[in-house]
Amino acid sequence: MDERTAKLLARRERLLGAGAPLFYDEPLHIVRGEGVWLYAADGRRYLDCYNNVPHVGHCHPDVVAALARQAATLNVHTRYLHETILDYSERLLATFAPHLDSVLYACTGSEANDQALRIARHATGHRGIVCTNLTYHGNTTAVDAVSPLFYGRVTPHPDVRTMPWPDAYRAPQGLAGAALCDHYLACLDAAIAELAASDAGFAGLIVCSIFANEGLPDVPAGFMAAAAARVRAAGGLVIADEVQAGFGRTGTMWGHDLVGFSPDIVTLGKPMGNGHPISAVVTRRELLDAFRHDVMYFNTFGGNPVSCAVASAVLDVMEREDLLANARAQGDYVRDGFRRLAERHAVIGDVRGAGLWIGVELVRDRATREPATEETRRIVNRMKERGILMNRIGEFDNVLKMRPPMPFAREHAELLLATVDEVLGAG
Repeated sequence: MDERTAKLLARRERLLGAGAPLFYDEPLHIVRGEGVWLYAADGRRYLDCYNNVPHVGHCHPDVVAALARQAATLNVHTRYLHETILDYSERLLATFAPHLDSVLYACTGSEANDQALRIARHATGHRGIVCTNLTYHGNTTAVDAVSPLFYGRVTPHPDVRTMPWPDAYRAPQGLAGAALCDHYLACLDAAIAELAASDAGFAGLIVCSIFANEGLPDVPAGFMAAAAARVRAAGGLVIADEVQAGFGRTGTMWGHDLVGFSPDIVTLGKPMGNGHPISAVVTRRELLDAFRHDVMYFNTFGGNPVSCAVASAVLDVMEREDLLANARAQGDYVRDGFRRLAERHAVIGDVRGAGLWIGVELVRDRATREPATEETRRIVNRMKERGILMNRIGEFDNVLKMRPPMPFAREHAELLLATVDEVLGAG
């Protein structure tokens, strides 16, 4: 680590706390972003295969211009009438199924998930929530209770029950197909029954539509549609967390449409404002109207004119640059490339994902599927040394995690694959 980086790190730890997380063994000092590239203080550029917040590209000029125009005209909270929030809301809701026809705004995905839980609990009159045992839904007190990812797959909250996430790669007892689907549905049934028998009662299920933090597993066919039906039969609501899956990341506008289920409540964040903080809860009008009748929800910054102008510009860019089609084409190309690399590199155990959400599970032995955790850490750091940024996820931190900005092109995909081939070949 050079002297400048060491001083910056020491200053950061003094001001922000020594536990403030950083990527990579030797942290990067980033000073500028443009498109799919990040630039470090030493002038070196890095291909960004990780950051899905700058959804349409770092510092997209159209998004920056929309922000500047609105900021130079008006920015105020939503207790005044203003058309921008309404224009954007109509555009946003038009991308959902007709029953999802109302929206509530906040600033972060954590806040959106917090309000989604409140709406579900208000509508059902119960408190109990089911989540998977390796998920993360945010950092407020409420959503921390449904985020066991950092707590050893358990939650200490008495109103929450966890169930195993649907995993076809390391399926329990060697199950597959309908039998595997039934196994996970039985786990869901047990969690629902336990809550229903408790003082909390059962309010609903919250899941990331594509189970991103769980390692982007291949979900057994029909599981989520059947799970949603069981939740509703038990009187609960289904919350789809689209903070990572949404806005076309998978090549489909919403992850729940890709996976094949219909939620009652959808939460949005991260890519919604291309780095500007805006988030939302989309739900049925009767649920939101009843909630607003009884609960005084107000967010000073949620849905302000600048945020909505920025979010609308993001939709403009997505449409004009046909970024959903690009996500499908480039994502398929990258996954096919990793499958070809698997013929030469036995460490590649599984390749999965959809669109520009790409997961590659690394193993020490394909037969036993022993996780290559330490090897994955080294590969992520070596890729960074060669100018490509990615990270890792999953139960064993052995899944290479790639979700680049949506303008990611064929030339970038080829550079990524060539560099991975190089790094894996170096041992």
